[in-house]
Amino acid sequence: MRSTSALVTMIKFVGRLMIVIALVASSRAFAIEQPPDIPAWLQAHIGEGDGQIARVVLQRARALYFQKARAGLVKNRCYFGMDATRPHDLGDGKVGTRFYAICESDQVFHAISAGHGGGRDLKGIANFANAKRCAKNFGNALDSFLMTGGNYVTGETKTSFKGYYRIAANQDAALVRSFVQFDGEGETANARQREIGGHAAALLRHVCLRKDPHSTYADQNGYVPFGELEVYANGRSDGCTSWAPSDAGRIVAIMKDNPTTLYIYPQAADIDAVAQAVKAGRSLSPDGLYWNAFCLREIGSPKFWPKETLEPVLAQYNKGHPKPPQGPPSICKGE
Repeated sequence: MRSTSALVTMIKFVGRLMIVIALVASSRAFAIEQPPDIPAWLQAHIGEGDGQIARVVLQRARALYFQKARAGLVKNRCYFGMDATRPHDLGDGKVGTRFYAICESDQVFHAISAGHGGGRDLKGIANFANAKRCAKNFGNALDSFLMTGGNYVTGETKTSFKGYYRIAANQDAALVRSFVQFDGEGETANARQREIGGHAAALLRHVCLRKDPHSTYADQNGYVPFGELEVYANGRSDGCTSWAPSDAGRIVAIMKDNPTTLYIYPQAADIDAVAQAVKAGRSLSPDGLYWNAFCLREIGSPKFWPKETLEPVLAQYNKGHPKPPQGPPSICKGE
């Protein structure tokens, strides 16, 4: 009996010990998954004023970066975040800062402007267009031109020649633009399919073909594209993240051939929660919700358009409104 009782006691002791070990291991694993505390120098940049980053945006951007870094998926010293609830076009040629480059080991924090997706207005069917200043509509449908908040990892960089443009009398310059592909997960998983990435907010309008056989960019017939440069640093994109050309070079240089993370706020759950709070007339802060106060007053209430709902609508609209076939640019006048 004594031996049996001792055996039972030993089994209970071992059982408790295993539970304790499991709890300790679990707590250690949980601790490992948490990013380190925000350093004091970076804490100083937290806030909702211009040039600052909202706490929730920084927390999620850091969590994504350290998660991917510990998994060995990124080795870049820097990571990025974006707060798409902040205002972009402030008027009078001014733009708000809402894209963040953070390099903690070097104690570097840069806040710059960035464009959001313009969306579309399908006349009489659905209107999910965004104004230049504040974004109201978000979504992840193909061909929607909407921005999708969530997790991204930067991919390959493609640099391409867009054409020449006039900068002075008898003096032209080449527009060579880099595009950084983003790869997503969850709600952003179709980023590559949607061709979502980052690039300079610059393009050529009214493009024609000009004879220039000595150009390294000339085609087999000796022609090069020539157009009018448009910089839309205060404008909207087709769903991508667009930067002023003066900032794009620095950002692309950090991302090129060295993958890192980008977290864009807000995600679908954030948008839905804020919309419900607005509808109920509740303040956001007691529920732990966040939206830039200026833009929330301007847009009234945000909306997320899921691809499952919007893509069939877009497919039907595009079927009834086919795009005209695009041929090569015409020859420039005077050629």
